Amino acid sequence: MKKLLNTVYITTEGAALKKDGENLVAEVESVEKARVPLHMLASVVAFGPILISPALTGTCAERGITITLLDRNGRFQARIEGPVSGNVLLRRAQYKLADSAEEIVRSLVIGKVANQRAVIRRALRDHGDEMVPNTSAAIETASDRMAMILRRVQLSDTTLEELRGSEGEAAQVYFSVFDHLIRNPDPELRWTARSRRPPLDAMNALLSFLYTLLTHDCRSAAETVGLDPAVGFLHRDRPGRPSLALDLMEDLRGPFVDRLALSLINRRQLRSSDFRRVESGAVLLNDNGRKVVLTAWQLRKKEERMHPFLQERAPLGLVPYLQAQMLARHLRGDIDAYPPWFWS
Repeated sequence: MKKLLNTVYITTEGAALKKDGENLVAEVESVEKARVPLHMLASVVAFGPILISPALTGTCAERGITITLLDRNGRFQARIEGPVSGNVLLRRAQYKLADSAEEIVRSLVIGKVANQRAVIRRALRDHGDEMVPNTSAAIETASDRMAMILRRVQLSDTTLEELRGSEGEAAQVYFSVFDHLIRNPDPELRWTARSRRPPLDAMNALLSFLYTLLTHDCRSAAETVGLDPAVGFLHRDRPGRPSLALDLMEDLRGPFVDRLALSLINRRQLRSSDFRRVESGAVLLNDNGRKVVLTAWQLRKKEERMHPFLQERAPLGLVPYLQAQMLARHLRGDIDAYPPWFWS
């Protein structure tokens, strides 16, 4: 159980939650593991099969404590809340800012570019001595260009379209050196360019699969706090697209997905035999490849990092939910700006 921002996260499968006096009690196999006063709680988030007593459910509904149920993979299933909810006010604030959200978009772009730059800087730090001079020079040049883009983005007079343009420029620079970060010599696992629909090589297939997993987590996070996952700020509205979920995942792409993908390839946990090509020309993970990736993804989400804004250690799997909560707090006026998540 993890308590952050007045929210209790229950991540142990088979745990049981009940009300004991004025407390929420969490038990595992009838052994008490945690006890939290109800007056300190704003919400409870349960991952996977968690037992919740009727008495606790009723009390939470009466006191405005939201209970959110997610499946094992973090996908949103249901939200239990009482008759009085602030979600309508939160969503009105979200819709109001959707077309003039320069400051939120600025934070999103700063977080994304800074974290992408950290990925390539980490490669230089860890493996720079093994690289040929031309390779390390190309990465250094890309790092310098991304630093310049970061300085430009921080200027207060940049427009929404300029911010979106800077985000696209930084992504182009980042992926132009992505192949230099791959140390696996297998030619089937090399990188040429980003291809999405469909992915045309193994690394693009791996990135697309992992980005899909992260999108699900970010969409669940948005729904968990009562935000509309379809209405974003950086990403324009499009029918069927979870634009806000895509916004929330932007600063998490590099450290969550790209680093994991590189590790799986460079450590040879994935090989070219874990991918298959279909008639359309798309490259996809096969059954064994998906199993390897899903196992690594779940382990990755259990790793803990210090949250740079909250100054608390939290599992990576909870970061999308914490970011969604802070976006909601910013929209309500509780904090002055949306703080991106920085990886270090």
